[in-house]
Amino acid sequence: MFTGIVEEIGLIKSFDGNKLVVECSKVLENTLIGDSIAIDGCCQTVVSMTSNTFTANVSSETLKITKGFKSGEKVNLERALLPQGLIENVSATCKEGYVRSTRPTRMGGHIVQGHVDIVGKYLGNMEFEVKDSRYIVYKGSITVNGVSLTVSKLDGNIFGVAVIPHTLENTNLKNLRFGDSVNIETDILGRYVEKFLSTQNNNITEDFLKENGFI
Repeated sequence: MFTGIVEEIGLIKSFDGNKLVVECSKVLENTLIGDSIAIDGCCQTVVSMTSNTFTANVSSETLKITKGFKSGEKVNLERALLPQGLIENVSATCKEGYVRSTRPTRMGGHIVQGHVDIVGKYLGNMEFEVKDSRYIVYKGSITVNGVSLTVSKLDGNIFGVAVIPHTLENTNLKNLRFGDSVNIETDILGRYVEKFLSTQNNNITEDFLKENGFI
């Protein structure tokens, strides 16, 4: 699980259609083989590392669903969330090899799975076009290239997001050009709501969800 708070911008050193090598620094700290890292919002498993790169094996299914990867491309990176606390050089070392802080972790952003739902097209001015907007809600959360954002505009299949200067400067959103493809993950709550409402013979209605603060 991720938060959509990007830790650093990495560089794709090479991609041969399966083996993806990413150059980075911060996300390698205390990372182990088998850990997950979100690359532009797409969850990938670390299969090998060097002092300044990690490698992941990208499945054909991932390539079908996402915008894909290109050598020389700058990508947003985030390590999987550690609910036990931030990894720091304090306290005692756990048996897994991690050193965890006793300081509590804040859950910034929103719950992000790293499972891309759809590929969108950048229209400029932080507006995007998608083929299906049913899970996108005005004022709701959305992830664009792994960045947790709030929907500030929704008109049919076109939505806009509010981006503060800090987020723009520290993510690859600043590099977007008209027509660029982006990975989009919608808020998982919307999918659960649809599932509940579509289940036959249940007592969950739209009025029930509103009364109990779900929507």
